[in-house]
Amino acid sequence: MAVLYKVRSLLHLSKCISTRILPRRFYSAQVSSQFETVGFIGLGNMGSRMANNLIKAGYRVAVHDINCNAMKKFSDIGAATKETPTEVAEASDVVITMLPTSSHVYDVYTGQNGLLYGGNLRPRLFIDSSTIDPQTSRKLSTIVSNCTLKEQKEDHWKKPALLDAPVSGGVLAAEAGTLTFMVGGSEEAYMAAEPLFLSMGKNTVYCGGAGNGSAAKICNNLALAISMLGVSESLALGQSLGISASTLTKVFNSSSARCWSSDSYNPVPGVMEGVPSSRNYDGGFASKLMAKDVNIAATSAKEVGLRCPLTSQAQEIYTELCEDGHETKDFSCVFRHYYSGKNEI
Repeated sequence: MAVLYKVRSLLHLSKCISTRILPRRFYSAQVSSQFETVGFIGLGNMGSRMANNLIKAGYRVAVHDINCNAMKKFSDIGAATKETPTEVAEASDVVITMLPTSSHVYDVYTGQNGLLYGGNLRPRLFIDSSTIDPQTSRKLSTIVSNCTLKEQKEDHWKKPALLDAPVSGGVLAAEAGTLTFMVGGSEEAYMAAEPLFLSMGKNTVYCGGAGNGSAAKICNNLALAISMLGVSESLALGQSLGISASTLTKVFNSSSARCWSSDSYNPVPGVMEGVPSSRNYDGGFASKLMAKDVNIAATSAKEVGLRCPLTSQAQEIYTELCEDGHETKDFSCVFRHYYSGKNEI
């Protein structure tokens, strides 16, 4: 009997595990009825790919962007296109935004013809995946929660909610549907939105209350910016001391200096294939975007009174990199254009 009980327990455990690792598309399709129509605003390099994955997952998607060519690509594949954010909200159960800056986000939500126009809304949920400052995310969350719903259904939604849900992974992950979402806001809203996230990504991390997703993204990118500077500076110094970048990278990656900037995104041309440094720093994460994120981190640190000397140094370096004309190159180009590092022969 004991053996039979163990077998049954193992079978039950395997069923539980298999339920948790169902393929991403199948999982989202099971529970898509709560948000059958998804609005998406911001069809840039990231947003266009995220919206496309929602369509592939079976959602009806209504889109808006100031770029008419971006909208035409979606109308050509059958998506509804809207002239204003207000029109997107009127047609959607949930709206996702993916925009460049805090001011863009605030205007799309609260401006004329914005998502919240009139204050009596159809969407039960708004998800902002832009990388913006936590203060703006928290302010918008309060504004959204003070709005009302046009239709009260027999569910837990008594008023609309906003989740701040920035992403990590870049354009390639957006294309492949393997993004990581860092989510702040109501945990109940987060659970309801998880199928949407898993239609566009493979990982979701609930970070706590409103603004915490934005805070997590800024801290993550700050750590990345500083680690790239540290790796680039060390590799450039090694070259000056007569050690090849390949040899020093092997040392790093088999010892305590190992990090993503050394083992997955090496900044030295000729050391690693398939990364921006192997293609003249084209593609990847633009230096101007990294500068923007470090600026947000610096401002946030100042607002809470925290001394962050490495943040200040990183801010100066990435700003200089952009001013010198490298703003569209991947941020790892700091190795070549700030530290004057050399290609690996």
